[in-house]
Amino acid sequence: AGRPLPRALAVPATVTMTVSTRLHRPARRLALLASSLLLLGALSGCEKTPAPSFKSLDITGAEYARQLALTDASGQPFQLSSLKGKVAVVFFGYTQCPDVCPTTLTNLAETQRLLGPDGDKLVGVFVTVDPKRDTAALLKAYVGAFNPNWVGLRGTPEETAAAAKEFKIFYREVPGKTESSYTVDHTAASFVFDPQGQVRLYVRHATPPADLAADIKVLLSAR
Repeated sequence: AGRPLPRALAVPATVTMTVSTRLHRPARRLALLASSLLLLGALSGCEKTPAPSFKSLDITGAEYARQLALTDASGQPFQLSSLKGKVAVVFFGYTQCPDVCPTTLTNLAETQRLLGPDGDKLVGVFVTVDPKRDTAALLKAYVGAFNPNWVGLRGTPEETAAAAKEFKIFYREVPGKTESSYTVDHTAASFVFDPQGQVRLYVRHATPPADLAADIKVLLSAR
């Protein structure tokens, strides 16, 4: 006991170090592999979900067009929040509009048809910029001709102006051929709200119904 090994049996220090190093290499490789996997997992967790692609102008997060509180054609108070769960398409116009308004509503009706079974999840909201002539009864008949389930809205001149300002809508009366006649110039775009009640899209006039239907399908699929 305590005696040193004979010189013939002694293990050289270099051999001991070599063996020790070889024994630790697998452990080091496993540690490096685990670190790499953890790093890849962290990077993967940081990846953001790609934003949806729309054919219309994406205005998600806009600080306008956030609320709309007027009176419907039945005389009941209306707010956009009442349409949550559906996609709402809001358009400002007037019933005596010669071309832009009927074209827009006709295209919207075609969009609804193209949505198939999801068509009942789309609601058109028509806001008159001519409350002097567009009575509740006239508004109801006009909007109902395109779809009886759509919403016609009107307000006092002051309420109409406030709603137009909120949506950044331009409108003005243009004198006609007689003292009592006039037309109304107005913004011809529409605004699309998702099922959560958030404004998402600015739709230019004459956008093909197939394009709008594709955009609405994207919004519905994100529910």
